[in-house]
Amino acid sequence: MTRPADGTEDRYRILLVEDDDGDALLVEELLIDTDLPHTLVRTRTVAGARRALAAQSFDCVLLDLHLPDVAGLGTVKAVQETDGHAAVIVLTGLAESRAGVDALRAGAQDYLVKGKVEPELLQRAVRYAVQRKQSERANADLQVGRLRAEENARLERGLLPEPILTAPSVTVTSRYFPGREQALLGGDFLDVVQTDDGQVHAIVGDVSGHGADAAALGVCLRIAWRTLTLGGHRNQELLHLLERMHIAERSGSDLFTTCTLITLDPDRATVTLHLVGHHEPVLVTPAGAQEVPAAHGMALGIVPGLGKWPSTTVELPARGSLIVYTDGLIEGYAGGDDVRLGVEGLLGILDETRSPDPGEHLDRLIARARSLNAERHTDDLAILRLDWDVSLASGKGRGGPAHRTASGRGR
Repeated sequence: MTRPADGTEDRYRILLVEDDDGDALLVEELLIDTDLPHTLVRTRTVAGARRALAAQSFDCVLLDLHLPDVAGLGTVKAVQETDGHAAVIVLTGLAESRAGVDALRAGAQDYLVKGKVEPELLQRAVRYAVQRKQSERANADLQVGRLRAEENARLERGLLPEPILTAPSVTVTSRYFPGREQALLGGDFLDVVQTDDGQVHAIVGDVSGHGADAAALGVCLRIAWRTLTLGGHRNQELLHLLERMHIAERSGSDLFTTCTLITLDPDRATVTLHLVGHHEPVLVTPAGAQEVPAAHGMALGIVPGLGKWPSTTVELPARGSLIVYTDGLIEGYAGGDDVRLGVEGLLGILDETRSPDPGEHLDRLIARARSLNAERHTDDLAILRLDWDVSLASGKGRGGPAHRTASGRGR
């Protein structure tokens, strides 16, 4: 319904689909005799109705069941296929009351018998039909929302599982946001496990593309990584197996996956990184935020079987945080112009949004980045934050500022 500028009652937009001039004139006069604010458009055929519905929106369609190009309940179906938002009131003959009931089963909101319609009845039928249609749409949207929430919950369990972590010296905080409002989770995934030797292993990955295929592949890779890591596979061997899984499970040859593998030794305060087409993580200490320089390898699935992924081991301070993220965080815009946020912008936000609480820190970071982006870039984003404190670990840490200590190829 359109609301006039003077603030008066909403005006109903009505489409009359009637080939008989006499019946059409009767409906027009009945509408005039009501106090229903309305605009009326008339067509003679279903084809004409389709064109009118495609050209503008209507609140209600008054629909004859016997038209030159379509007859019977097919008229109702034709209107609904063209515009599922308009309420439909079927106009039947005196001997067609059964047809009116059948039309209700077919999805119409009401029916009126020609020759038995008074202005008050017509007005009430239009008002009630429009309200009924709006209620049906609201219920349908609510059901879609419930189904989407259930799907999101299932995907979230696959993409963002509970970490397996026993070390009191390491804590894990993560956040995930789909790129579009009401969207399902995409292909970003993360996981953290601690093995019997005390090492904390983590992965943050990003399957190219969006939607169910990317999410399904992300779940497969995340589960494969956890299983293989707990089974003792490491470094190049682990990544070759993940690439085999990626190729076997992807829905198209154009899909690829970037990821970062992390092995954190909480006793010695060191971290080993494998960057698989992914950007460097960020180290956050009381002195500020800085990128951790590390060697790069190509994404999984780009050139199957030829990937090489060098490792980089870095000494860490006795206390700090390592933040690993997918590119949805930094590819958004940095404000009013068309400049991307990038790593420099991210480091600035990290320094501006300090908080002793890791979750609050990530929430502030994401809120600031999304505010600057203003919904102009719609990629998914996932963030993993690992915090450690060597004083709580079982052994002695070496501490000191972060720096690269070794770079080479893993197994």
